[in-house]
Amino acid sequence: MSGILEGKRVLITGVLMESSIAFHTAKLAQEQGAEVILTAFPRPTLTERIAKKLPKPTKVVELDVTNDEHLARLSDIVGEELGGLDGVVHSIGFAPQDALGGNFLNTPFESVATAMHVSAFSLKSLTMACLPLMQNGGSVVGLTFDAQFAWPQYDWMGPAKAALEAVNRYMARDLGKQNVRCNLISAGPIGSMAAKSIPGFGELASVWDSRSPLEWDLKDPEPTGRGVVALLSDWFPKTTGEIIHVDGGLHAVGA
Repeated sequence: MSGILEGKRVLITGVLMESSIAFHTAKLAQEQGAEVILTAFPRPTLTERIAKKLPKPTKVVELDVTNDEHLARLSDIVGEELGGLDGVVHSIGFAPQDALGGNFLNTPFESVATAMHVSAFSLKSLTMACLPLMQNGGSVVGLTFDAQFAWPQYDWMGPAKAALEAVNRYMARDLGKQNVRCNLISAGPIGSMAAKSIPGFGELASVWDSRSPLEWDLKDPEPTGRGVVALLSDWFPKTTGEIIHVDGGLHAVGA
């Protein structure tokens, strides 16, 4: 029986550790029949080492999503490797340390601007860089952390994720005519490299211990990866501009 991504060509960003959502997405995508290409920044060699643990070999392309030269050359590199694309996974987020950890009221705009550029605007710039390769339409899937709420320690990454969610809706509006679907997975906390960069991450994650209807495992990114793969597939052909929660159901309950 063939997988749900059989024949699909997918670009995945953000593979930094074996414990990351992006790594498990790449692993599941390959297992489901996709050809995968990875992007990495700032250490492509690290991603190349991690990529060796995937079921199949895959090329790693250096990509700084704030670098116009990197974005301009992306379609040529990926096109030469895969011929085209059917899916793009945006698993990129960054905020300087002074924009996190309880410093919300004192964060300078320069740090906020960096968080917004890398974490939100890059969804648009990455998609537009890949769009020439998506001649037959496709699926863009990003990762968010529920921006309905003000989370402890998360600070300016919260507004950055809110911006990401808005960017997703506008992209869905403008790219629908090209049969490109744009959706987000709102994931619960995972003990990834990104999470470890947030001061006081344990306080944020502890909310899931008492409030999540389904038991949540910080060490298991696979449920989120499955959600991403499902959205990359043809099983959501008329779903766009959506945010699907893979968070144990915490978004649905109060205190």
